[in-house]
Formats: sequence, C-alpha cells, structure tokens
Amino acid sequence: MAPALLILLGAAAILRADKFSLLPPVNFTIKVTGLAQVLLSWKPDPDQERGRAQLGYHLRVHSPQDDDYEIKSTARKYETVLHRGFSASVRTILWERHHPLRASRWVSAELKAPPGSPGTSAVNLTCTTNTVANNHTDSRPYRVSLRCAWRAGEEAPADTQYVLYYRYGSRTEACGEYSQDTLKRNVACWFPTTSIDGKGQDALAVRVNGSSRRAAIRPYDRLFALPEIDQVNPPGNVTAEMEGTRLSVRWEKPVSAFPNHCWTYEVKIYSTRKGYVQTENTTTNKFSTTVSDIAKYCVAVRAAVGSTCRERGLWSAWSQPTDTGKDAQKPWTEWLLILLAAALCAAFVCSLGCRTGHICTKLFPPVPGPKSDIRDVLATVNYEKTGSGETESEVISYVDTEHGLEGLEDLVF
Repeated sequence: MAPALLILLGAAAILRADKFSLLPPVNFTIKVTGLAQVLLSWKPDPDQERGRAQLGYHLRVHSPQDDDYEIKSTARKYETVLHRGFSASVRTILWERHHPLRASRWVSAELKAPPGSPGTSAVNLTCTTNTVANNHTDSRPYRVSLRCAWRAGEEAPADTQYVLYYRYGSRTEACGEYSQDTLKRNVACWFPTTSIDGKGQDALAVRVNGSSRRAAIRPYDRLFALPEIDQVNPPGNVTAEMEGTRLSVRWEKPVSAFPNHCWTYEVKIYSTRKGYVQTENTTTNKFSTTVSDIAKYCVAVRAAVGSTCRERGLWSAWSQPTDTGKDAQKPWTEWLLILLAAALCAAFVCSLGCRTGHICTKLFPPVPGPKSDIRDVLATVNYEKTGSGETESEVISYVDTEHGLEGLEDLVF
C-alpha cells in the first residue's frame, strides 16, 4: 500500500510541474569585484509561474573546467584567474526534495580576456609566506610576510615594467619593494607585513600587471592555497642530552600563530661513530630513545602543521644541528691487550714464514768466515822508483805463511 501511495504522490508532483513551463533566468551578469574574483548574479524571469513548486538554479562555471553548483539564491561569488577570460551559464530548475526534476534552457555570460600582446605577461610566478614574531603590538603577536618572484615574458620589450598586487579576503595591497633584472625590470617583490592571517584558510590572489611604450602588456594572475606556499619556521631551542644509553631531545614549537596541538615533528638522529641516520615522527615537542652504544650523536628537528588544524603543508627547514654525547675512549689496559695480540700475531707469521719459505735466511744471510784453501804464498807487489826517470826497479816480495818464515828476494829489472 505504501509504495503505491508514493508512486501516486510522485505522479501528482509531475502533473503539477507539467502545468507550467520553466523559463530561464534574466539579467545574467558577471562583475569583477577584486583580484581573481567575480560576482555572478541573475534574476528569475518575471513571467515565471511558481505556484507551490520550489524553484532553484543550476550554475555552471566554464573556467578552466566545468564546475556545477545547484543553489536557490540568485547570486554567487567565485574566485578564479581572469587573464584567460571567464564564462558561465545558468538555468532554472524545479526543486523537489533537493532533487531537480526539470530544467529550463541555459543562458550564458562571458568576460573576455584582457588586452595585451601574446608572450608579454609575467611567467613562472611563485610566492611564499612566512610568519615572524611581531614585537610592536600585543593585539597581533604574529605577522606574515610575502615574497613573490617571476620572469619577464619572452616577447616583453626591454622597457617593460611590472607591478604586483595581492588580495587576501577583501583587502588588496600593492607591492612597494622590488628586485630587478639586468634590464631594470621588476622581477621580484617583498612585503615585510601583510594582511594575511597566519592561520587563514582563504586563497591568496596575486596579479602582475605590466606597461610599456612599445606594446600592450598582458596581465597575469594566480591563486595560491596558503598551506602550499607557507614556509614554516623550524623548531626553536633544540636541546639533546645523553644519560647512559638514553637520548632525550626537547624543542619549542616554531614561531607561528598555530598552537602546540597543531604540529607534527620529525626528529633526525645521526651517529658519528657508525654513520647511520635514524628518523622518528612525533606530535609532541619532546622525544627520547635508547641508543645502542655510548657515542657522539647529532640531532635535528623539523616541523609541519598537522591536518587537524588545516590542510597538510610543507615541512620546515631542519633546525640547527645539536651535538650530544662523546666517543668513548678505550682504557690503556685495552690498548695494551690489542698491542700484545698484534705482536703475537706478527711473531707467529714470521715463525711460519721462516719454516716454510726460508725467509729468515733471505733476510739475514750468515757472515762469511776465513777461507781454508788460500794459497800458501801471498804475493805483494811493491813498486819503487829509483834514480832518474830513465832507470826503474820493481821489487817483488814473497811471504811464506806456512812455515812462519819470511824470505825476501829482490829482482831488479
């Protein structure tokens, strides 16, 4: 009985809907309300019959891909880049229990791309934010800085000059500090203080306009998600202590508007003796572990905002390395045992070599003794010169060593 009743009610609703046609909205406009921000608005057709039916609207945004929204209001704000142009469409739908049953035809509106020569707009636009402590006011203990950089377009004339603006929320600011390339064109910008919320979730809109006497410079804009460009500060006051084989590390949360419970940390421990690296993750600002031996360790910590407070972003840089512990010195008795063992090994190797390869004979040959077969007569020849240069005499002496007698016989030639 109940299913049949539901079918009858649905058929009745369809019959009521068929009693009148759905007309498309009128006065559909797209108005630029800020950097990378538009307001889409329309009105229902004054000839549209309502009766008891609930009317709604199906909005489709075509930039850069189709995004569909089903709403009951007649206006919607939308953030998107506008340097390529923008277009959207809307139609009336019959709303029954939040499910559209019928729809009118579409009506569309368009924003054309801003004028400018191709290849003249800024390219490779990148931005980073960073939080610093604000010591000048208690109402806002932290302030957010912004850095952006880009390159000049390949077709941009040499006299091109670029200017940068950012929008966060409803506030728009122009850059006042630039860096320039070799042609003195602005290619980087620095905001020491901004209106960006240190814990904000809104998108950051950035636009770079250009001007030149030679050509029309096309603007360029981009939307940044803050978690993707936030350069988080590293943890502060990192300390490490060794108690026996227990290594304890403590630190302070980074300078940031986010409280303690929003952070996740990564601890890196490096052993200088063994050369290995150990990494651990924690959500508190302290960590302890048991190491394998007493040695010198180098510790560093980095941080990231956890998903409990916003979308997960980038890791910070590592903190300055902190050393703890020391390399254990061997006692003199241990060194003595090592030297004794080395000496015994050397003696064993030397003994083994002497027995097998006659190394000792080669290294230490025997000292030769007196020969036993020397001739009995050792002749010594003495030369004497007598007289003038015309007469010379040669004296030969023979020594008889066998009988212990010495005989001399002089022969004169």
